[in-house]
Amino acid sequence: MQVSVETTQGLERRLTITVPAEKVDTEIKNRLRHIAKTQRIDGFRPGKVPVSVIRKRYGIAVRNEVAADMMQRNYVDALVGEKINPAGAPQIEQKTNLEGQDLEFVATFEVYPEVALKDLSTLPIDKPVVDVKDGDLDNMLETLRKQHATWKSVKRKSKKLDKVTMDFVGTVDGEEFDGGKAEDFELELGQDRMIPGFEKGIIGAKAGEEVTVEVTFPEDYHAENLKGKPAVFAVKLNSVEQQVLPEIDDEFATLFGVEEGGVDALKTEVRKNMTRELGQAVKGKIKEQVIKGILAMHELDLPRSLIDQEIEGLRKQAMQRFGGQASPENMPELPKDLFEEQAKDRVKIGLLLGEVIKSNELQVEDDRVTALIENMASAYENPEEVVQYYQSNNELLQQMRNVALEEQAIDLVVENAAVSDAPASFDDIMNPKDK
Repeated sequence: MQVSVETTQGLERRLTITVPAEKVDTEIKNRLRHIAKTQRIDGFRPGKVPVSVIRKRYGIAVRNEVAADMMQRNYVDALVGEKINPAGAPQIEQKTNLEGQDLEFVATFEVYPEVALKDLSTLPIDKPVVDVKDGDLDNMLETLRKQHATWKSVKRKSKKLDKVTMDFVGTVDGEEFDGGKAEDFELELGQDRMIPGFEKGIIGAKAGEEVTVEVTFPEDYHAENLKGKPAVFAVKLNSVEQQVLPEIDDEFATLFGVEEGGVDALKTEVRKNMTRELGQAVKGKIKEQVIKGILAMHELDLPRSLIDQEIEGLRKQAMQRFGGQASPENMPELPKDLFEEQAKDRVKIGLLLGEVIKSNELQVEDDRVTALIENMASAYENPEEVVQYYQSNNELLQQMRNVALEEQAIDLVVENAAVSDAPASFDDIMNPKDK
């Protein structure tokens, strides 16, 4: 086998590979002899069909089959011999495949870029310093109360935190518009779900009353024909209901599967869950800073094939999120441009973290894998069953091993970065306000 390597442009390489005619023809003859022993052809006894007859009938197909096998085999051998690490599958073009002539083909592909990590000690990381305080626990219990609230009809005027049921018809310039009419529409006042000014016109009205509410659609409203337009809603309140919160007692605790220990046990369980979620959120914020930081510090040529693979993966994820149970063939294909930049970042961070792993000779820590699985399983009703399921499923276990190795790389970057403590509250981390 003869091999020549050519750099065409950027990361693209072209291998021209020549396989001696003698080697190809010998393989073809061997396969034809095997066929002759097994084929049944009229006029010949089984196993006695002349090779010349077999060649006439199957020669072209066998030659093409041998060529395909040899191109694949010799392509791999050439990569090993030339110490080339391809990124993605090659495009293979056959040049010659004639009897008595050398088999020649060209394989075109991209290679991984050389990755040189910069000094990560200058990477700034703000490490949140936070824990779950008693006030945070109280707020969470209050949230749980609201989630299990009931409603009681009242005769008084409506106010914030009440729930109203109403009929309404909206008009713009005296004409009804699409989406501006509803019957028995439920609205919890104070949630700001409606157009600015709508709730203000309802608060203070009683069940059975009819009110007129004048509003102006925002300039950034989703319907083009309504942007910035004044509108009038004729509203009739059918009912007003007051929120009734349950008491935090032993009965309330049983709603969350706490059968023993009452309120104290519930608080312990809630705090444990909050602490677990807080830890994950802190870890996520640190990881986000690491990724943004090292992406900004490095410039890399990226293999187009890897970007396209990522785009396809992101596209499938989007189809699953938005398509539900719809068949993919019935959904329009999402354009590649939507995912281009995200795909590039994913490829780039994969290469950079891969170099961190390689250059530091990181190996997966089994204890970390176990901890990841147990932490994830703790959110389920039967954690032990979840742990056993992951440990018995090689594919899921490998996914967790990949996550663990990535975490080890992130931790190593943080250890060597310029880390500053950043005091924060539970709410800062779990419910960040848009800046």
